[in-house]
Amino acid sequence: MKRIDLELSRLSPNFIGSWSIEPLSICDELINFFETQRSNHTKGRTAGGLNTESKNSTDLAIRPRDLELPDHEPLQTYIKSLFDCYKDYLEQWPFLESVLPSAEVGSFNIQKYELGGHFMKVHSERTAIDTSHRVLAWMTYLNDVEDGGSTRFEHQDFESQPQKGKTLIWPGDWTHAHRGNVVKSGVKYIITGWMHFPPYA
Repeated sequence: MKRIDLELSRLSPNFIGSWSIEPLSICDELINFFETQRSNHTKGRTAGGLNTESKNSTDLAIRPRDLELPDHEPLQTYIKSLFDCYKDYLEQWPFLESVLPSAEVGSFNIQKYELGGHFMKVHSERTAIDTSHRVLAWMTYLNDVEDGGSTRFEHQDFESQPQKGKTLIWPGDWTHAHRGNVVKSGVKYIITGWMHFPPYA
């Protein structure tokens, strides 16, 4: 067996979309919402369960049906802005629109990483039958982090530093395995989840 290197006509795209979400004030509102929901906080969990050596965070899970609650208005505003980013992502990759003309967002999380916090385990978002419906992952940084806390995409050799309002959308597959580096100053807040195929009627 001998590996063949393909001669591509251009550099392969990384399929990671990035935007600055608007209005930026929604980031402050989401942080405030997170901090007022402390009774619903949980320690960060991964697909393998609680393991703070892999993921050291505080999470708040949001269910889609909760968006109709009066105090969840900031989340409604955020989701509308997120889908503006999604529509622009489809314009960049028209084939995706032919297979995912409308995406569904299930439960998602607001997460807080304090000094020393991280999600250092390299992972991707679609790794088993029960996550096979996930097509895209998304994340918005809710504040700036001066030192540490970046998101590293292993195969793309790319790191994204947390910047208030910066929103990323990327494929959920193993090709976009990533990790969150240790927060070395301040705290890091993000909101993150998945876009997936709607259920069959």
